[in-house]
Amino acid sequence: MKNLLSEILKNEVYPALGCTEPIAVAYTCASASKLFKKIDIEKLKILINMDPGTYKNGYAVSIPNLKNEKGNLIAAALGTLIAKPELKYNIFSKTNKDLIEKAKKIIKENRIKLNVDYTKKDIYIEAIIENGSNTSLCIVSKSHFEISLLMFNGKIISSTKSKERNTDYKEIIKNLTLEELVKLANNATKEELNYIKKGIDMNLKIAEKGFDLKKTGYYLRKMMNFEKDSLILEIKSIAASATDARMAGYPLPVMSSGQSGNQGVVAIILPYLYGKKNSIDEERILKSIALSHIINSYIKSYTGELAPICGCAISSGAGAAAAIVYQNYPDDIKKIEGAIFNVIADIGGLICDGAKESCSLKVVSSIDSAIKASFLSENGIIINSSNGFIGKNFQETIKNIARISTIGMASVDSIIIETMQNKLKCMN
Repeated sequence: MKNLLSEILKNEVYPALGCTEPIAVAYTCASASKLFKKIDIEKLKILINMDPGTYKNGYAVSIPNLKNEKGNLIAAALGTLIAKPELKYNIFSKTNKDLIEKAKKIIKENRIKLNVDYTKKDIYIEAIIENGSNTSLCIVSKSHFEISLLMFNGKIISSTKSKERNTDYKEIIKNLTLEELVKLANNATKEELNYIKKGIDMNLKIAEKGFDLKKTGYYLRKMMNFEKDSLILEIKSIAASATDARMAGYPLPVMSSGQSGNQGVVAIILPYLYGKKNSIDEERILKSIALSHIINSYIKSYTGELAPICGCAISSGAGAAAAIVYQNYPDDIKKIEGAIFNVIADIGGLICDGAKESCSLKVVSSIDSAIKASFLSENGIIINSSNGFIGKNFQETIKNIARISTIGMASVDSIIIETMQNKLKCMN
């Protein structure tokens, strides 16, 4: 692989307007819908089969440019009507009043159905669209925008096993040592650092808008009046505000990390604000954020994109902690590793119960743990392998937490989804 960091940035660090999973649902439906020359809304039927993680994350999150509309159903209906898959993560920028009314009509008439396929452990979204006598099918798998099968009236339009480029870089990164991952960040090019800087500006912009919502971030900022040292609380409030805005469907993009906007908030905002407040050289701050993205990608290559454990807490929290230590001790692999160990020892079992407004609380917990973990590691306090699921080294620790997530928590998603569906029945 010529440049691994470039592959990570290209595939996992991109602007996203709204929560990534409903975007992916809309994208899949748009890809299937575009195969029709014309859509007759009165003859439209949509069936979506999806993995548990996608269902869970899209269940209760607000959609951008829609007032108080949430979830996978409206995302699927809008994606079908917009029919512009080339927009990818900006697909909801094309919503309007007419499309929203049509989408609601499809839902109200029960012409769109969602099924959860518990056999799928990775990202999997299958959209089957019937329009009169014609039928289209699109399957997105492995990654949010990787089309593995596209069919129209039973004829294969395109088919791939999975995007080899995507698989290759993930397999390569899994076999690297922490020292090699740090070296990737050290060797970041000017172009890569400039791209990372764009992500900082993007996430701070939506954070500022999020305070207007008067949610978690707003009230954490108000708490600063009662705190002597408010740096940590300020960082928490800004990050929570960005998540507040994103989960509320505010029509501004967030720069993601590991294909997740909320993880992008943690991975980017924490090291940036911490570095600025401590007068760290800007280039080192940007390289520390590169490391944050790299660690996040590494951990998710083991746990999967949509794990039962909270990615904000585990992967981006660990990445941000590593980034802070890197700013102060860029050559001290033991301290960087120690910060990662401390985060995982602290909040390693935090459960993901889908994307929704309370994610801002988990973002705050992740930031609190990352700052605590980095400070302790810098001062020689590192949780070692005699404790719980901490291994002898970085790779072994990540393998341990991945086993707990994929095997030990195998039934967690089904219980969470059952709970969600029971709530829907009570509301109907």
